[in-house]
Amino acid sequence: MTEATVESLQQLLREQFPQSDAVLEKLGPRWARVRIPVQEQHLRPGGTVSGPTMMALADTATYLAILGEIGPVVLAVTTNLNINFMRKPAANRDVIGEAQLLKLGRRLAVAEVRIYSEGESELVAHATCTYSIPPR
Repeated sequence: MTEATVESLQQLLREQFPQSDAVLEKLGPRWARVRIPVQEQHLRPGGTVSGPTMMALADTATYLAILGEIGPVVLAVTTNLNINFMRKPAANRDVIGEAQLLKLGRRLAVAEVRIYSEGESELVAHATCTYSIPPR
């Protein structure tokens, strides 16, 4: 298996999920940092980043953290995503998700994702995400 890099996983994301506007910024052992550049389509009434945008960020960050460890297993799928919205994210700042794998087994992976507005230290959301990994 070829070592996963930020560049290789970003290319895979663009090829497999062309609708995604997520950007993989950093990749580490059992960890990934992903950004969504906030634009008008990410906002909800009241001038805040929408819940679905933050859920997509948590899901994508988890997926890329997993693929960073196991390689391009594109058929790994989300089986559960739980999110707690902590505070209103800034509408004029990108949202950043940092996924840390808590468990990486042969068939299941579990991650914790911390979501921030760019430049802020307080969490705007916290998620846990479970993935099913297909047999290799």
